[in-house]
Amino acid sequence: MTDLPKLHISETNLTELATREGAIAVFVTPDNALDQSARKVNGLTKKGIMRAVDNPQFAKAKVGEAVVMSYPIGLAATKVIVVKLPRRPSVEEARKAGASIAKARGDSDVLIMGGNIGRMEQVALGCALRGYTFTPHKTADQDALGNIELMVNAPANIQAAADAEMAVAEGVVFTRDLTNEPANVLTTTEFADRLVELENLGMKVEVLEEDELEKLGMGSLLSVGHGSASPSKVVVMQWNGGGDEAPIALVGKGVVFDTGGISLKPAAGMEDMTMDMGGAGVVSGVMKTLALRKAKANVVGLVGLVENMPSDRATRPGDVVKSMKGDTIEVINTDAEGRLVLADVIWYAQERFEPTGVINLATLTGAVIIALGHENAGVFSNHDDFTKGFMKAAYAEGEGAWRLPMSAAYDAKLKSRIADMKNVGGRDGGSITAAQFIRRFVKEDMPWIHLDIAGVASVKAETALAPAGATGWGVMAINRFIANAYEAE
Repeated sequence: MTDLPKLHISETNLTELATREGAIAVFVTPDNALDQSARKVNGLTKKGIMRAVDNPQFAKAKVGEAVVMSYPIGLAATKVIVVKLPRRPSVEEARKAGASIAKARGDSDVLIMGGNIGRMEQVALGCALRGYTFTPHKTADQDALGNIELMVNAPANIQAAADAEMAVAEGVVFTRDLTNEPANVLTTTEFADRLVELENLGMKVEVLEEDELEKLGMGSLLSVGHGSASPSKVVVMQWNGGGDEAPIALVGKGVVFDTGGISLKPAAGMEDMTMDMGGAGVVSGVMKTLALRKAKANVVGLVGLVENMPSDRATRPGDVVKSMKGDTIEVINTDAEGRLVLADVIWYAQERFEPTGVINLATLTGAVIIALGHENAGVFSNHDDFTKGFMKAAYAEGEGAWRLPMSAAYDAKLKSRIADMKNVGGRDGGSITAAQFIRRFVKEDMPWIHLDIAGVASVKAETALAPAGATGWGVMAINRFIANAYEAE
């Protein structure tokens, strides 16, 4: 698993700047004002900072962007990163500045001269997240990512905030690693084993094996994994940091590889289906963050781990399966398998834990990508206030989310001649009919949000805080939602 760079917070000390190695980052305001640290570096480099600021490249730079002075005179450092940032930046601006520092520093240690500039913990978070690379399967020697030192005037004032943000970063990176792993490495068993390791953080983790799932009646989930040699599993993670109140439940689709089953996908692009466990990855990352920051809330995370493969045992189009709820499902398309997994796990979560609400995440439909592209996850819900709380958290964290409609009118497309329902409703409104299917397994009066993250879980081009590949979308938003709604004093 990827290790985050270590973050050290120290008090401002300008006496040893000349001998510091690695990279040094300083901040200049949009109106070209230098703080104490930048003025010191400017003097040591014989007005090098001002020459960088006077460069047209810096004038054109947006807030949060940087220019680099390589091998600056008067310093042992290999580079000075000059970042445009106001003294009181927004969260987005501070994280963008950190991301710019990460891209500019390469593998070296970096000293970030924060002084009394606000939101330095967000700068550190942006630096940690954007510096992520996934390299465990590269045979060439990989240089370890250098550490981050945050030098500020009052370290004690930001230490707790920085620790909390690094816990978030740990959860995001855990999600990214899981989502980036190839399917021959991240089997259902390996996935479950990695989650069991979260017990070291004080979490209770259970792995339900196929025989237990059969006894529970999870015929819908088990039908997805029939064609695979990898056993289907459900992993239950419990974080009990609150009082005696019922938990909120997070449920994730964990299809470690999706061929489409008998309804086989086209070959082109099928290699991307290693990310079809992205929903389970987000649930896992949130649970890790909650444990690391000792969240004062009760949260249960459940993930259904399966592999969808074609074989002589695989579920066929036209087969009828029975869910744990007792409803029967005609499987029209075996490539619409994620909803079959979620149906049983959501029902189990409600039956066992009687939660205050349910949020499920899944890389569920290509239709949501057609609707929203790669900028926003699709949000579906039966509860306005529950959704408003989540949307507020997602907006605060800069994680794009857009609510899409639901109504009984779409249910007609799920009618089956031979069973209680079909698992697909046609191409038109595909993400909505998928949500309508899942809703049938949500109990009356249970607040519920379905997040279709097919477009945001893994992307082809870099984003503000992530390189190409897995993004970890959702960890920050759900963590904030839990903090706002379940931990507020």
